[in-house]
Amino acid sequence: MIYRLIINAISLWVAAYTIPGVHFDRHANILTIFTVALIFGGINAVIRPILDLVTCPIYMITLGLFTFIMNALMLALTSWLSGYAFMVDGFVSAFLGSIVISMVSTVLSVILKPRKHKKE
Repeated sequence: MIYRLIINAISLWVAAYTIPGVHFDRHANILTIFTVALIFGGINAVIRPILDLVTCPIYMITLGLFTFIMNALMLALTSWLSGYAFMVDGFVSAFLGSIVISMVSTVLSVILKPRKHKKE
């Protein structure tokens, strides 16, 4: 859980740093970033599976490309729920931000993957 929270926080920060229109409040500190990451993780853990189930036919029709739209919507919802701490200015910013977040999250998950120790 802490592992995912750290990865989400770093991914959100990278998106805010690289995508114009995705940004944290100018007074944001590390606690703010982790709070937004917690909101983002909660949305992806609770709301996302329900929406994926409801929109399953759309995923099949678009051959999975609707995933990008859903990711952008989840990022916009995170912005709305976090108030002024984290802001996304529009759909294009949310779309580009969600792509950056997905890429950074994937890379960090591979690099920082917890190692399972073999019992001998």
